[in-house]
Amino acid sequence: MAIKERMSGNEAVAYAIRQINPDVMPAFPITPSTEIPQMVSTYVANGEVDTEFIPVESEHSAMSAAIGSQAAGARSLTATSSAGLALMWEELLLAASNRLPLVMALVNRTLSGPININCDHSDGMGARDTGWIQIYAENNQEAYDNFLQAYPIAEDDRVHLPVMICQDGFITSHAVENIELLEDNLVKDFVGEYEPEEYLLNPGKPIAVGPYSVSNYAMEAKKNQEIAMENSKEVILEVSKRFGKVSGRDYGLFEEYRTGDADIIMLIMGSAAGTAKQAVDDLREKGKKVGVLKLRVFRPFPAEEIAQALKNCKAVAIMDRCESYNGNGGPLGSEVPAALFASRIMIETVNYIYGLAGRDFTISDVTDIFAELEDMLENGTKVKQHQYIRLRGGER
Repeated sequence: MAIKERMSGNEAVAYAIRQINPDVMPAFPITPSTEIPQMVSTYVANGEVDTEFIPVESEHSAMSAAIGSQAAGARSLTATSSAGLALMWEELLLAASNRLPLVMALVNRTLSGPININCDHSDGMGARDTGWIQIYAENNQEAYDNFLQAYPIAEDDRVHLPVMICQDGFITSHAVENIELLEDNLVKDFVGEYEPEEYLLNPGKPIAVGPYSVSNYAMEAKKNQEIAMENSKEVILEVSKRFGKVSGRDYGLFEEYRTGDADIIMLIMGSAAGTAKQAVDDLREKGKKVGVLKLRVFRPFPAEEIAQALKNCKAVAIMDRCESYNGNGGPLGSEVPAALFASRIMIETVNYIYGLAGRDFTISDVTDIFAELEDMLENGTKVKQHQYIRLRGGER
């Protein structure tokens, strides 16, 4: 039976960690993820979990300790945000290349500079090529549900890759929403016990983790990582289907919201998807054929699946909550058109940058974007690519 509760996103993730009862959690505080290790350490102090909590001197040390404990055969995790993730950069690549199925709760916050503590996706997007699976949440319920699915995905024999479970800083991490929790016994049955085949502390079967890889072998190791990333799409869908049977909530690689007959679709990630959905509902009442594709899984990037989902519309607004500084657009602004082109699907796309460092993004903004693309389709009006929404100084 579902447990109805009111929780912030950070509370929900910490509660999921309590239910999973992992072996080791090294962590260092950084806003807005600090509450997660704080709450877990309280669970430890109260004897509610057996987790070994390790306070460390930096985020680099947190990921180093997580790698060490995971390699030793312990189910491990950490939590961080923004510059904390950046300080882990070297270790993120090692965790993935060593094929360690550890989990990170990433509370998305703008990556300095200029210094700012509010939400955007520059931290997670900056780590997009480190070899980690990345799953993004729209709301507190999804943050909880996604975290419960992380270990079954990471530990699957076809995958063995680390997973980032991402949620928007302050917007979901600190805001309180109604949420449905699973009972502890259901979570334990769903997640299961960690039984590694190879690990450092396995008596009589010594192994090396992270040795120097000569040129004759390193390329093959990287290819195997890529194969595991490709495999993870199937595993993510299988785990989601299994999760749906115990929770009633089934997730895919993305969510299609009123897209079946849509002429214009907004592709977006994270909490702003809720804003876009409300705008779509309002415009549908006025007869506008619009919809939202909410991307849940960014790594592996579901290129072919996205292309097929968008093939029948006429225009797509591609929304990026960070900047790539490539002079041409954000990460999604590059990857989505490439996916469409690879599938020989030629539709209009416009890349918009929004919500940087916590800048407001409203229903009115979504409505204006749909109106601009409608004008482009009906009247041939030229629309500027790589637009900033709510930019002070004249440009929208």
